[in-house]
Amino acid sequence: MSQLKQSKSNDKNKVVRDQILQAAKQLFAKKGYEGTTVRQICNEANVSLALVSYHFGGKENVFFEMFEPIRQLFANMKYDLSDPLGALTTFCRQFVIFRNEEHELISILQQELVMNSPRLEKLTDVFFPSWEQLRLILKECHEENVIQFPSIDLAVNFAMGTLMHSFNISFLNRNQSKFTPEQVADLAVSFIINGLTSTHMGRGRER
Repeated sequence: MSQLKQSKSNDKNKVVRDQILQAAKQLFAKKGYEGTTVRQICNEANVSLALVSYHFGGKENVFFEMFEPIRQLFANMKYDLSDPLGALTTFCRQFVIFRNEEHELISILQQELVMNSPRLEKLTDVFFPSWEQLRLILKECHEENVIQFPSIDLAVNFAMGTLMHSFNISFLNRNQSKFTPEQVADLAVSFIINGLTSTHMGRGRER
């Protein structure tokens, strides 16, 4: 096969894979993993049933492949630990903006967590990098005396709870937001940092 034909074939395969992944993401977010069938994914993606097996080998592999954008986000995230508060700001802001862009993926992860899904063990490479990066940043904030939260574990959990909250759930947010994703990110960052630092200040006043 010529290089030109090979390139066209690769491009076509990528388009088909992307169609399948996008359709699966939408369906898994709405129906959950168990409520979604391969046939539904194929109908939504407008591809033949055989193509899911050809490109992914089945529904489970489609599911795990969907989270590659999250893996890439935290693999490529850059922040400067010599400025721990700046690193915390960068981390939180990028997470919230990504949360808005890929709200379906985060919603699927939330579903898996709530159900204590048997798939969670295979999603450790999706969950843990973000938690470990945030833990590292907060530990540095603690050591530099920027934030003295009583427990790093609780600080990570409280911050992640804010970051992962879906502002895109229409049932909970009945009024249309007038804020841009960037404004929401800035407000979330302020909320997290003010909450953590106010605890530090409060403990200082108690002494």
